[in-house]
Amino acid sequence: MGYPGKSRKTYELPSHPWQAMRMSEEVALVKKYGLRNKRELWKAHSILRKYRREARKLLAKSTVTGEGEHAKEKEIKTLEKLNKMSLLEEGAKLDDVLALKTEDILERRLQTQVHRQGLANSMRQARQLITHGHIAVAGRKVTIPSYLVRKDEEAQIGYYVGSSMTLKSSKVKAKAKATG
Repeated sequence: MGYPGKSRKTYELPSHPWQAMRMSEEVALVKKYGLRNKRELWKAHSILRKYRREARKLLAKSTVTGEGEHAKEKEIKTLEKLNKMSLLEEGAKLDDVLALKTEDILERRLQTQVHRQGLANSMRQARQLITHGHIAVAGRKVTIPSYLVRKDEEAQIGYYVGSSMTLKSSKVKAKAKATG
């Protein structure tokens, strides 16, 4: 297993370092989602690779007669987990897992969700609000922009109670109510 305190990479590097087409696509995604660097994009790639690899293994095992029942249970658990993360629709199959894209993972990040819900004006500002501790998920402060938001937590994203942003937003609402 290894020493638990030792850090190790949570991502895989691209197989070839200098491919102009891939690099331009990566730069476009980094800009679109306000990522800090390409490493965050590679982490999303690795998460997606992990689920795709699992889906391919389960598809192969379902054809084998001896391991069919165990594979079915694992398939159901994997699909439920992806459904909770809102990456797949209800009633999806393993083939749908193979059709997922990196953008689907990036859309589930807290940074993207904060921007999409209008709590921040830009992706960069969303990242700043999260890292400075102004954003909470289900009442708990989250300071990790790459936190993957589950479907049930999506409606519970808001400003942290002890944040100065809650005071500013309440003052703006009071001023708007007074003027009419």
